[in-house]
Amino acid sequence: MALLPIITAPDPRLKKVCAPVEAVDDEVRQLMADMLETMYAAPGIGLAAPQVGVLKRVIVVDISGDEEPEAPLCMANPELVEVSDDDATYEEGCLSLPEYYGEVARPAAIRVRFLDRENEIREIEAEGLLATCIQHEMDHLDGILFVDHLTALKRNMILRKLLKAKKSNTPLASYATV
Repeated sequence: MALLPIITAPDPRLKKVCAPVEAVDDEVRQLMADMLETMYAAPGIGLAAPQVGVLKRVIVVDISGDEEPEAPLCMANPELVEVSDDDATYEEGCLSLPEYYGEVARPAAIRVRFLDRENEIREIEAEGLLATCIQHEMDHLDGILFVDHLTALKRNMILRKLLKAKKSNTPLASYATV
């Protein structure tokens, strides 16, 4: 396994639509393993392949807490097959927009179909934080960032600060007050 560099916004690769995975083979399984290692090290609760520069429809999530055993979910070609009418709002953050957060409303419960690590079609139901995390990561596969769900004013303010920090190589903590 290997730690992968996480791309930060604004980077045009984060706005690309990812290609479907033909099959979960050894190469995709290695990508999933590397993404999990990278996500845990960051630390984070989700990571999508485009965040590490791979434009494939692959995500990993694990919302287990520090005191709980790891419970990773690895998904290729995830697709929502059902969403609840009720929304839930969570304060979301992103490893590609470090130190920035925003309230995002998404369906509170979902059913998602995907290919697992063994190339088997699976379907799971998720609600609460897990549903939010899966939807957040799935957005990345279509070039959508959580800030795209915020007001234009707040989104532009965050992206300008990230661009300024990137250009000046200034630690992001200096700009993280929104």
